[in-house]
Amino acid sequence: MGVFHEGEREVQRCAGVTAMARDLGQGIGPTIPTGARPFLEGQRIAVLAGVDGAGRVWTSLLTGRPGFITAPDDKTLRIVAGAPPADPITDCLGDGGFIGVLVFDPVRRRRLRLNGHVASADGEALWITVAEVFGNCPKYIQARTPEAKTGSAAASSVRRGPTLTASQQLAIERADTLFVGSVHEATGADASHRGGRPGFVRVVDEKRLRLPDYAGNNMFQTLGNISKDPRVGLLFVDFASGATLQLTGRARILWDSASFSDLPGAERAVEIEIDEVVELEGRVAGGSRLVAPSPFNP
Repeated sequence: MGVFHEGEREVQRCAGVTAMARDLGQGIGPTIPTGARPFLEGQRIAVLAGVDGAGRVWTSLLTGRPGFITAPDDKTLRIVAGAPPADPITDCLGDGGFIGVLVFDPVRRRRLRLNGHVASADGEALWITVAEVFGNCPKYIQARTPEAKTGSAAASSVRRGPTLTASQQLAIERADTLFVGSVHEATGADASHRGGRPGFVRVVDEKRLRLPDYAGNNMFQTLGNISKDPRVGLLFVDFASGATLQLTGRARILWDSASFSDLPGAERAVEIEIDEVVELEGRVAGGSRLVAPSPFNP
């Protein structure tokens, strides 16, 4: 079987990259490499994906000063930060629950994925037992640098609903980055990054989005999960204001190019049917400034 589950292998076959993916799979390991620890300790952003008590997938993020993410040993990740009570990720952090983590560095365009289970969570720290660790290439990451701002990360207001408002649709259409959470019954939750030019995500209507799938690492963890379990959680971040927009729903892969002809550069696409929307203003303290878009953006 190797490191890929049946959904990942199925998508790899459909994309014609089975042999290439097999070689890349050698970079997926069950422990945190010693060389990854300095990277983890230097980061400010950890994106989380998990499943709540109702079975819905949510994606969120925790932020802090460098040092808030550590690896006490090669099987343990510690994040000294907490989400506000209004954030639905708080319902996904029960002991033993699936958790996917993407440690994200927009300054140097680097990212590391660590998937496993929640060992414990309280108001001060999240402890994760790691089962799978792997890096990704820098493609489609927009370079950003932190702004010298002050303020707390407490959410100033929350808006919930079953559909996207007009202002939320506009925010999505202006976004150049999003994060996707997905899940598989055997291998657990996973958090991944997607990027492109502003407008790369299409708002079909108040209940539906279409996401392009560009040429990437050919491992297809996210699409492989979706092929077996449609539940997803999306996270959009306004890096200037600190507001976040979280969507939970169901996804399907679009293989027919006619169905995504309006998405330049897409090799496939994913359509999302939205079940719930959570908008939190003032979610992220500080802010960041765009330095340069990714040179890989179509």
